[in-house]
Amino acid sequence: MNGKPGPDPRFHGRRKSRPLKPRQQRLVEDLLPAIRITADDDALLVDPSRLFAPPPERMVLEIGFGGGEHLVQLAEERPDDGFIGCEPFINGVAKLLVAIEEKGLANIRVWDDDARPLLDLLGPQTIDEVYLLYPDPWPKKRHHKRRFVNAENLERLHRILKPGGLFLFASDISHYIAWTLEHVRRHGGFEWLAERPDDWRRPPEGWRSTRYEAKALREGRTPTYLRFARR
Repeated sequence: MNGKPGPDPRFHGRRKSRPLKPRQQRLVEDLLPAIRITADDDALLVDPSRLFAPPPERMVLEIGFGGGEHLVQLAEERPDDGFIGCEPFINGVAKLLVAIEEKGLANIRVWDDDARPLLDLLGPQTIDEVYLLYPDPWPKKRHHKRRFVNAENLERLHRILKPGGLFLFASDISHYIAWTLEHVRRHGGFEWLAERPDDWRRPPEGWRSTRYEAKALREGRTPTYLRFARR
């Protein structure tokens, strides 16, 4: 690894939809550069907590934060922790920036690109928690290879998580849940923390819902919450 990965040509998600509102555009131009993580941030290779001053007690990573609701709520409730949010969709990033400005949050940094190069940059055993909430299920069988949960990405997560660190996954798509459980089992480096059915039917303590989750519940889809610990 050369430490300076570029954009991955295999990225298949959207990067932009409707034009940004004036306030959002201003924040993308003014605020985002101040909190954006780039491949040139040498702290990533050693200890990402150095991205913050003072260094946070715990480091949390959310992959694909959407509009940022969950990330913002965590950052508000845990001001002593540091948060890195990954989201290549600029409209979602812009929504997060509005919330950061309104709430005066100083403990969030943003990687506004495909998460995989960031995972390769992060130093080993430097992250306490990783959230992957309602990722694109790529429902067509020929697109399953695009799913974020795969052997390669699980190895990336295993490398950056501290021993005992948590990988938290949520989805309302039953076959993606089964897919995730099977791939995690095959990897062997994670322990599924569920002991009884309610452990995956109920969100973890202190859970903060997202707009996507609220929509899924309104439409009758039942979320499943999987919690794994790095062995």
